[in-house]
Amino acid sequence: MAQWVEERDHAVAIGADKAQLQYPDIDLSRCLGCGTCVDVCPEDGVLELVHGQAVVVNGGRCQGIAACERECPVGAITMTLGDLTERKDIPALDGLEAIGSSGLFLAGEVTAHALIKVAIEHGAKVATEVARRVEDGPEEPNPRVLDLCVVGAGPAGLACSLEAKRRGLRFVTLEQEEGVGGTVAKYPRRKLVMTEPVDLPLYGRMKRSAFSKEELMELWQSIAAEHELPIENRQVFTGVQRDAAGHFVVSTETHRFVARHVCLALGRRGVPTKLNVPGEDLSKVAYSLMDAHSYQGRRILVVGGGDSAVEAAMGLAEQPGNAVHLSYRRGDFFRIRSKNQRRLEACLADGSIVAVMNSAVVAIHPRAVDLRVQRGDASKTVRLRNDDVFVMAGGIPPFELLRSSGVSFDSSLREPAAPIEEQGTGLGKALAAGFVLALGVLAFASYHADYYGLSLAQRPAHEKHGWLSPGVGLGFWFGVLAALLVVVNLVYLLRRASWCRLGFGSLQAWMTSHVATGILALLFAMLHGAMAPRDTPGGNAFWALVVLLVTGAIGRYFYAYVPRAANGRELELAEVKEQLRFVADDWGHGERAYRERVRAEVSMLIEHRQWRGSFLGRVAAMIGGQRELARCLGRLTKEGREQRLPENEIREGRELARRAHRVAMMAAHYEDLRALLGTWRYLHRWVAALMVVLVVLHVIYALSYGVFLFERGVG
Repeated sequence: MAQWVEERDHAVAIGADKAQLQYPDIDLSRCLGCGTCVDVCPEDGVLELVHGQAVVVNGGRCQGIAACERECPVGAITMTLGDLTERKDIPALDGLEAIGSSGLFLAGEVTAHALIKVAIEHGAKVATEVARRVEDGPEEPNPRVLDLCVVGAGPAGLACSLEAKRRGLRFVTLEQEEGVGGTVAKYPRRKLVMTEPVDLPLYGRMKRSAFSKEELMELWQSIAAEHELPIENRQVFTGVQRDAAGHFVVSTETHRFVARHVCLALGRRGVPTKLNVPGEDLSKVAYSLMDAHSYQGRRILVVGGGDSAVEAAMGLAEQPGNAVHLSYRRGDFFRIRSKNQRRLEACLADGSIVAVMNSAVVAIHPRAVDLRVQRGDASKTVRLRNDDVFVMAGGIPPFELLRSSGVSFDSSLREPAAPIEEQGTGLGKALAAGFVLALGVLAFASYHADYYGLSLAQRPAHEKHGWLSPGVGLGFWFGVLAALLVVVNLVYLLRRASWCRLGFGSLQAWMTSHVATGILALLFAMLHGAMAPRDTPGGNAFWALVVLLVTGAIGRYFYAYVPRAANGRELELAEVKEQLRFVADDWGHGERAYRERVRAEVSMLIEHRQWRGSFLGRVAAMIGGQRELARCLGRLTKEGREQRLPENEIREGRELARRAHRVAMMAAHYEDLRALLGTWRYLHRWVAALMVVLVVLHVIYALSYGVFLFERGVG
């Protein structure tokens, strides 16, 4: 757990705690720490469990797939774009329509949603809306005016074209490259492309969760050819304007197309970012890598620190005879996928790639490259012998082109996103539902109080015994329903299991079913036992159900409070650490050294107070804690005065140390309480297993006894 806290602090320090586009927001008031979100996330290190609850460790690695949101059984995760009020790179849209430009739609990555699945859904949705407007609107008198012009044949543009074809629209699709695929077509050879199962118009379900680039391109090309989509290739989009009739005029470098509606599915990468250094116009410089196999026995420099740059460097390093350098302007690779991170570390360890961190290209020569390398406050220029340079520094998004086409990026026009607020555990609703169900059982029992109020010895003589007793009539069917509800309740475990292919329905719906069937099973079991459970397998199964209900309620509705408090202390500790990073930035050399000393002392206090390996270890730390804190404060005061520092700076350092100690102690106490409260999981599981055994024994006993009575009656 300490590892993930440290990684989260590191991610915050380097700006990798949140993704550039989508990332998960976790409602700690609902999270019950089941770990499902961690298991289903395709990227390691985005989500981890800290103090028994899910937290975002490295949001910069999030790919926006939203598997965590879909699979969270209690609805504690929401995929969000965060605060958009100051974002100037996200278009102002009403749904998918540009605000202020009726009939102009955007789809796919350009809307700030990077997932292929979402792009396909966007494209199909745009074509559906255009078809509705064409059908409801007046007929276009000019046959040369198209219903729809789709710009871009990536996943969004292709889906839009297929849906337009299915709905009989007159349309054309413009693509600047040869073929379909958009940005995906420019991925390196054999790159795996996550798609998720998704419905593609006129094709159906793409059931696989991952395709290689080649597989996906072949599939899309065959679909486009099969349905004879009107795709115009080599059409470089230059803008959209309105004509006098109110139609859109879509211009390319060679043609003009007139349409009533336009769907811009351009992507966000735009034109590759240039280095603007001498020699960049040499033929050895490239801005994409399609096939690493074409480069062997070469001295290669890859510029960039994202996934594209890292994947290109690793692909080139695998080719025989290549010497690969990777230049990055930062000191850490902080936004690459975890799989790439592990592969890169292996390449750096075996020397197949040499990383030149904190560096920038200053000049490119026919047989060399000059890099300026920053080391602390000093920098120096080094020259590398070189044959090829690949610049993978991202791209300049087509925002200016979109603005000139009528798309606004004014944040004030965007509908303010509803703030993500904590929803709470839902305990009130659960109590209300349980109260209503219990009230129904109580009403039933009260109505038949003349029977249930009798002793067990008196009941056989009562007229209702023939249909309320456990073995016959309504009482028997109460038992059957209770057993069936137990079976349905346990199916939730199969839905959660990663090895089981039971994938229908959301996990949240299954969790609700798990809670509801558990309560109902208990109530029906109570009625089956005629409100008087006995010392039999069935009666003991009933009491096991009671324990299950109690431990389940602890886990579902009460358990979140303590881990949430512990994580709150972790965030407070992070604030202390952050304050240490920036406090006294104007201090001189001696003061900075003192600040580092304070930071070291605080780190030691946190380590001793917070991460003792056992409960007894933390108890021992607590007993000696105040004495250790006093010694720490004494050392800081003495060193500060010896260095003749101002008293206010010494006082500030002491206060930070005291606050860090207090918060770390509180986090440790909460962790101990969480560990104690966390035993509900084991009790819940083992009692559930015992309950299942008892129910099975009860059913076997009831069937055997029934057969015995039947045979005796027949005899």
